Amino acid sequence: MSLIAEIERTHEEFTALRRDIHAHPELAFKENRTSEIVAERLASWGIEVHRGLGKTGVVGVLRGTRTARTGKPRAIGLRADMDALPMPEHNRFAHASKHEGRMHGCGHDGHTAMLLGAAKYLSSHREFDGVVNFIFQPAEEGGNAGARAMIEDGLFEKFPCDEIYGMHNMPGFPAAQFAFRKGPTMASSNRFDIIVRGTGGHAAQPHKAVDTIVIAAEMIGVLQTLISRHRNPIDVAVLSVTQIHAGDAYNVLPGEAVIRGTVRTFSTEVLDEIENNMRRVAETLPRVHGGSGELQFYRAYPPLVNWDEPTDFAARVAEEVFGADKVDRDTPQHGGAEDFSFYLEKVPGTYLFLGNGDGEHREGRYVGMGPCELHNPNYDFNDALLPVGSTYWVRLTQAFFARA
Repeated sequence: MSLIAEIERTHEEFTALRRDIHAHPELAFKENRTSEIVAERLASWGIEVHRGLGKTGVVGVLRGTRTARTGKPRAIGLRADMDALPMPEHNRFAHASKHEGRMHGCGHDGHTAMLLGAAKYLSSHREFDGVVNFIFQPAEEGGNAGARAMIEDGLFEKFPCDEIYGMHNMPGFPAAQFAFRKGPTMASSNRFDIIVRGTGGHAAQPHKAVDTIVIAAEMIGVLQTLISRHRNPIDVAVLSVTQIHAGDAYNVLPGEAVIRGTVRTFSTEVLDEIENNMRRVAETLPRVHGGSGELQFYRAYPPLVNWDEPTDFAARVAEEVFGADKVDRDTPQHGGAEDFSFYLEKVPGTYLFLGNGDGEHREGRYVGMGPCELHNPNYDFNDALLPVGSTYWVRLTQAFFARA
C-alpha cells in the first residue's frame, strides 16, 4: 500500500473531524452544520465554494494551474454523501451521537472526511490541467434522492463533469480492500401500495360481505408468481410484501385492506414489466371476488449501472496504488439502492466500494450489542480508512488528468 505521506500526517486531524461529524448527525436536507463545516474547510484551502444545491449540498471547485492541452479543460466530479439515518445509536464511545434517534449508521461521516482530506491535499498540489468538482451531497438515505435534487438545481450545467466517481465503505469486506463491478451493480429501489376495496360486514356473516382480507391473502401469493413464473429467471428481481393493514376488530370484516412492499431490479426494463404485471393483478384479481383494487407504485432510485471504461480506469488506479491483491474487479451485485445512480444516468463514471473490516476497529472504546454492519445501531466507520480513501481520490484525480 502506498499512502501519500502528506495525507498520512493529517490522519489525526481528519479522524477528529470525522468523529465530530459522527457525534452531530443530521438528517436528509437538514445537514446545515455539516455543510457549514465542509464549506468552511474548502474555503480555508482556497477552493471556490458553492452552496445551496439540493437545499444543503455543497460543491467545491478547484482549478488546476496548468493550461489545458486542447480545447475546454476536462473536469472530474468526486462525490461524498453527508446525511445520517433516523435510528438510535447503541455505541458508548466518546464520539457517539449526541442526538437521540439520529445516527451516522452508514459511514457518510467517513465519506465526507475522506473527500475533504483529498480536497486539502489537491488544493496545494494543483499541477493538473482541468477542474475538480468536490460534490458534497445531502439526503442519500431513505429515498430522499439528494442526487436528483442537486441535478434538478443545475449541478451538471453549473459544474460540468466529464466523469464522476463515488465511493462507499462496506463492512464485511477486508479493511482497505477495493471492490468494483461493471454494469448493473446496485438495484433500483421502489415501493408500492395495493389498496383492496370490498364490502365490510359481520365476521359471522361473510356471505353478506366482500372479504378484503381473503382477497389480500390470495393476492400476496399471486404477486410472488410475478417473480417465479412471469420473469426471465436470468433477470434478477425481488418483490417483497412487507406490510398488511386491515381491520381493527375481532368480529368485523374490513371494507379495505392495504398491502405494501418493495420491488428491486437491476434494469428498468424488468422493472417496467413487473410494475405492469402488478397493476394487472391488483386491478383484476379483486374483481373476481366482487371487489376492486388499485396499485400505487413509487419509483425511488433507478438501478445503479457503472460505465465500463471508467470502472476499468478506477480499478486500474487502485491496483497501481495499493496492489492488485487489494482490488476485486468483479464484486457481486448488491440488492441495496444508491442515488448515485441518478448521476450515472447523466455522466460516465463508476461507484466503488472500500472495505470497512468486521468491526475490530471498535475494540477498546466500544460497548454495544451487535455487529458493525451498515444501518446497525452498533456501526462505526473505520478511521484507518481515512488516509486510504483520501489517497485514492488524489491518485484517481491525477491519473484522470494524466490520461492522453
